[in-house]
Amino acid sequence: MDKGKVVWLNGVSSSGKTTLAKALQDSLPEPPYYISNDLFAGMIPGKYFSDAHKVDETFSMMYRIIKTFSDTGVDVIVDSLFLSTQRMNQCVGALHEYPVLFVHVTCPADELRRREEKRGDREIGQGESQLAELNPQDGTCDISVDTHSNSKEDCTDKIIEALKCPDKFSAFKILWSRR
Repeated sequence: MDKGKVVWLNGVSSSGKTTLAKALQDSLPEPPYYISNDLFAGMIPGKYFSDAHKVDETFSMMYRIIKTFSDTGVDVIVDSLFLSTQRMNQCVGALHEYPVLFVHVTCPADELRRREEKRGDREIGQGESQLAELNPQDGTCDISVDTHSNSKEDCTDKIIEALKCPDKFSAFKILWSRR
């Protein structure tokens, strides 16, 4: 059985990852499952959220679940944000042998602020403050999509086109080789 593909959407808050994930689910012939950092972060009881061991343990479980989906031939879309090299390395270590399409989701700072204001459930400036911390900072990704300059449909089409060539998914392998 072939492994299921993993579309890893990595971008700052309000960059458009969730919108893209839902658009991909609607557009792909076999809808992939959707997993988000926020879902797993929400599983951690509040009193443990500052406990780095509990947080690492929770995200390690997320990576194992992604592997399980892939191992059973099921495709997955992951809505994520790597703000620490340690967390990114942990993820890449778990998934570098899997068919992961690593997508950098970008959006300019002024548009991030506009989206945060419109949403009303984000601290204004949160996305912009994450820009400097976003990993990998060296630009290693399989593809990049700009959700401000391009329509949701154009971004989705670009990702779907890239999914047709899993032999070109190389970012996680490159990141693994650099550790």
